[in-house]
Formats: sequence, C-alpha cells, structure tokens
Amino acid sequence: MRVCILYDCLYPWTIGGAERWYRQMAEAHVAAGNTVTYLTLRQWEHGEAPDLPGIDIVPVGPRMALYADGRRRILPTLAFGAGVFWHVLRRGRRYDLVHGASFPFFSLLAAGLVRPLHGYSIAVDWHEVWTRDYWRHYLGRLGALGWFIQWLCAQVPQAGFSFSRLHQARAEALGVRGVTLLEGEYQGEAVELMAASDPPFVLYVGRMIPEKRVTLLVEALALLMRDDLVLRAELIGRGPELDAVRALIDAHGLADRIALPGFVDADYLEDRQSRAAVMVQPSEREGYGMVVVESAARGVPVVVVPGEDNASVELVDQGENGFVAARADAATLADAIDRAIKGGDGLRGRVRHWYALNARRLSFQGSFEQIMARLARAR
Repeated sequence: MRVCILYDCLYPWTIGGAERWYRQMAEAHVAAGNTVTYLTLRQWEHGEAPDLPGIDIVPVGPRMALYADGRRRILPTLAFGAGVFWHVLRRGRRYDLVHGASFPFFSLLAAGLVRPLHGYSIAVDWHEVWTRDYWRHYLGRLGALGWFIQWLCAQVPQAGFSFSRLHQARAEALGVRGVTLLEGEYQGEAVELMAASDPPFVLYVGRMIPEKRVTLLVEALALLMRDDLVLRAELIGRGPELDAVRALIDAHGLADRIALPGFVDADYLEDRQSRAAVMVQPSEREGYGMVVVESAARGVPVVVVPGEDNASVELVDQGENGFVAARADAATLADAIDRAIKGGDGLRGRVRHWYALNARRLSFQGSFEQIMARLARAR
C-alpha cells in the first residue's frame, strides 16, 4: 500500500502527542512493507533535512512559528493546507491512502477536495472535537467560523478514528459515520518499578498554557505544603503561563519547594517520572491522556481533574491507577493528591497491576492493527 501521512509537525523537531502518533504511524507502515510519504511543514534548518529510514519526508511549507501566546496561529495552518493541496493535486495518484488529523483542518479539506480526481482513500484521526461554546471561548466572534470548518471536515468521505468515547461521540454527531474507537497510543513497555523518592515529590509535565491549569495545581500544592513540611514538587515545561506560575509560587513563599526546571533531557525526565509519588495533570482539555498511560507503565498513580472537554478521565479507574478529583478547585485537588501520596507502595503495586491488565488495549500496536483492519474492510 502507498501511504501519505499529513501532519504539519514531525517528532522530535516538535514534541507532542500527535507528533509521536504520526511518527509511529509512519514507521509502522514501513515495517508492514508499505511505502510512506510524510507531508509536513519544515521545522529544521536548511541542509538539515530529516533522514528517517523508509520514510520520504516532504516539506510542503516553510518553517513557521506554530503558536502565539499558547494558541495555534492561523497562517501556518493555511500554508500547510495550500501545500498539501498542491502536492496531492500533482501527485495524489501515487497514493492509495491519505491519513491525517482532523486538525489542522485545511490539509484535510485539501485532501478531500482532490480525492475525486485521484481516488485514494482518506483516514482521519479526530483527536479532539470542539463544541460551539469552546470555539467561542477560544476565538470569540470567529469561533462560529472555526466550528463550521470543523463541520466541513466531517463531511469529507473518510474512515474516522478517535481516541476517546467523548470525541468519538462528538465526531459522529458532526456527521462522521462509524468512528472507530482507538484507546492505545503508548509504544513503550512497562518500566522497572521504583520506590517513590523520600521525601516525596509531586510531578507535572506539560506545556504552561491556560488550558493546563497549572496555577490551580500551585494553589493545591500550597494547601498541602502548609501542613506537610517535607513535600516537594517539580513542574516541568514552559509556555506563556510560566511567569504567572512562577509569580504565584513566589507569592506563596514556595520557591525553594516547587521547582521549575523548564525543558529537561530524556534521562532526567525518566528518572522523575519513575520516582514521583504522584503525577498530576490538572488540564481542562485533553483529547486522550497519554500521561495516565505513561505513569501507569512506571507504577506511578496519576491525578486528573474533570472537565467537559477532558477525555483523560476515561483512562482513570478510581483508586486503581489514580484518582479523578471531584471538582476543579484547589482544596479538592489537594485532597486527591494527598490520597495518592498516602497510597504508598500498595497503590504503586495496584497501578502496575492495572497497567498489566490494560497494556494491550493501550498500546500503539493494538490501535495500528485496528486501523489496518478497518481499512481492509473498507477496501
């Protein structure tokens, strides 16, 4: 099979869940004997093009800043859509399958527009589906246009996939027929179970943007640290909210107990992920919840916070691999974190057992096999 993958980012030149997914997808197709072309925006310096065995990396647009103030810029999505349109218009007959994300929307619309000319199949991953209310919150008056373009993408003939029941239902409500639920994105194995550090520390890993609600975590930590004088925390990552997070930590007088190391190397991150007493992800919006799976593979409980756009709660079995805080307030989050810490070695053992029971369901390989089976049935 001749496969064309569409995504405007490429791991590890940019880092994120979708980037990892499409890199893994490309490599899995190569391993299966398929030919793979990966269309993206250029994220590397001139003369430093990626060399990925068996994968033809084709930049269809220039290097551009993808984010401004923590939000996706419109110009790169338009440039990528135009580049995809021109590429598939000229070379679409070379492909049997074009597979990409629902967002950025314009690349999917371009592939759908050209499809009748060349006859390839289209597969679409609906990582997230935003509601009308969220579009208005995100873009103001332009939110109605964003929602309409999202709806247009659902009208493109496609094999649809989603990574949560929440977004599976929303994609089908938009008009995508028979969305297949994929629950696995993790390509790693179970990691050696380590004891939590003593004294214990709480870990956050992610971007510092408003949707991640890192300031809520700082408020919860302040409550816990008022009574627990040895508890520490590390909040790993950067973003437009970093200054606000640092200011809040300073206001609580906790600069010596809550570390902000920024971006860290892989070895350091692995050590902290394995030795944390608890991993906390207070985000209000997640399309999947990779942090839950990565933590479980290390025997580390996770705490998440409910939200109408937060699909990560689907991956948490209360008291088995972590806790879902009852509400999105500092006192309730602090209580959930405290329960995870006090769970100690017994809870870490239950987390590891939970992962063993669910490893196949949560694996990338399991999802890839589902995708291939769905496409085979369609053919």
